Amino acid sequence: MLSQSEKYAYLCPMQRRLLIILLYTALTGTLRVAAQTEQQPPKYETRAVWLTTIGGIDWPRTKATSPTGAERQRQELCRMLDRLQQGGVNTVLLQTRVRATTIYPSSLEPWDVCLTGTAGRSPGYDPLLFAIDECHRRGMELHAWLVTMPIGKWNGAGCRAVRNSHPGIVRKIGQDGFLDPERTGTADYVAQLCEEITSRYDIDGIHLDYIRYPDEWRITVPRQQGRDNITRIVRAASQRVKALKPWVKMSCSPVGKYRDLTRYSSRGWNAYDKVCQDAQGWLRDGLMDVLFPMMYFRGDQFYPFAIDWAENSYGRTVVPGLGIYFLEEARWPLTDITRELHFLRQIGLGHCYYRSQFYTDNAKGLYTYVTREIDRYPALVPPMTWQSTTPPPSPQSLTLNNGSSGMATLEWSAPTGASSGNLMFNVYASRQYPVDIDDARNLVATRIHKTSVTVPTSPDMYYAVTTTDRYGLESRALQQYSEHSTPQQFEPSTPLLRCDGRTVRLPSHMNTIDCDFIVVETLQGTIVHSQRSTLHTPLSTLDISRVPEGFYCLRAIGKKNRQHRLGFFMVKR
Repeated sequence: MLSQSEKYAYLCPMQRRLLIILLYTALTGTLRVAAQTEQQPPKYETRAVWLTTIGGIDWPRTKATSPTGAERQRQELCRMLDRLQQGGVNTVLLQTRVRATTIYPSSLEPWDVCLTGTAGRSPGYDPLLFAIDECHRRGMELHAWLVTMPIGKWNGAGCRAVRNSHPGIVRKIGQDGFLDPERTGTADYVAQLCEEITSRYDIDGIHLDYIRYPDEWRITVPRQQGRDNITRIVRAASQRVKALKPWVKMSCSPVGKYRDLTRYSSRGWNAYDKVCQDAQGWLRDGLMDVLFPMMYFRGDQFYPFAIDWAENSYGRTVVPGLGIYFLEEARWPLTDITRELHFLRQIGLGHCYYRSQFYTDNAKGLYTYVTREIDRYPALVPPMTWQSTTPPPSPQSLTLNNGSSGMATLEWSAPTGASSGNLMFNVYASRQYPVDIDDARNLVATRIHKTSVTVPTSPDMYYAVTTTDRYGLESRALQQYSEHSTPQQFEPSTPLLRCDGRTVRLPSHMNTIDCDFIVVETLQGTIVHSQRSTLHTPLSTLDISRVPEGFYCLRAIGKKNRQHRLGFFMVKR
């Protein structure tokens, strides 16, 4: 683990200046200047919500006590998902395990009370299956959110069920029951829950909430042993899920501040020391793909700690959770949240709202502001380049068939030999040919399972379609045929640079390029390494020994921020 001074030294001067400026402007309320100068929205960015089911506080409001009630419950969820999709959300974290109770027919735990008003009673349909299908129909990912350690009131249906089936892993504190992180059986039980959901459902992620020592727990073991206890549970769950479906993202919601920083104290509340969550270590060791730290703070309790998460992402995805409920419950001004959103965009992190209702209900005008100023254009979920580096094949036979009422059908064929269900398609449109698929403003449909889509008829509109796989990797574009040129003329010729896992060889024309810095970026655009290089100090190779395994883009940055893409390379050791 690097110290804060080492982390800072690892950044190039340009990055240091950027972070200092961003931090200062955010803290003084002038980050709107940065927002105004942003030229292009990100193509890859996780935009998520926690959709809470406990007590039905987000959903469901209607009880499924009859077929009519169940239908109203489903319609209620569809309206909510429509609103989220229109608001730019691409990832839904749906509370699937509540308090040792579930919203799906589990063989391990009873139905939750939120669905029917009676614990253990079936709503007459499978809410998790329904939610997955509806999210996928809207091009959104669904991650099953499991509350891990708290299992409800001691005599509640969930706690009682676990006590009967696994009495050795339950501990009573006050009137509540908790899974005991110090019992080895706890890891296996949590892993069983994750396995049950992963094997039975087409989920995109498993999201572990409260994967830590409970607040009420008096920790008597050494802190390192405590962290080992929690990590044992994380490892068991991750291994069980990845063995079944390696594309399913493992994530958790750690305490929003990892640990004390050199200049900023966590004020006694952090993940690493207080509740034994080694969340950054889970990223480093490949046990987690995504972190959703609960950053429900403002000022110097937010911005420095957000930078710390960004610096220690290890090439994975970090999506800070924002406490938008404070807009209503603590009377935060809207600018407290919007400044944080702009700041996260500038340092390459996504955003997640707690809770869904406060976003869809437009608390303090947040929904209106985000859809107009921040997430005006869609974004794809960042690809799991650390899990897979082979993009899928391109679709085939793209045609546009004009219909009636100013609409047309864009059709294509799936790649030859493609496995249905594991490949999806993204559709792009532009008035310029060929369609630039790197520009998020050209995205019109994402993660669709069909091989056709209805589009407006326009003589000066061009279309392109790409294949995307379950890891989020995208194929080269199949461009709509144009009489102006064939798509093949515009296919970029981008070299794959030689890399032995420790160094990457720079292209031969490197010394002729205006270059102050060479930067290594993830495919999401996050800079993970940089080095100074000028015509006076030319380089033939770049040391990437500290760069995690994965697929990267190498870029040269010169005077006035002129940029040249040098090529791509893969780090594999």
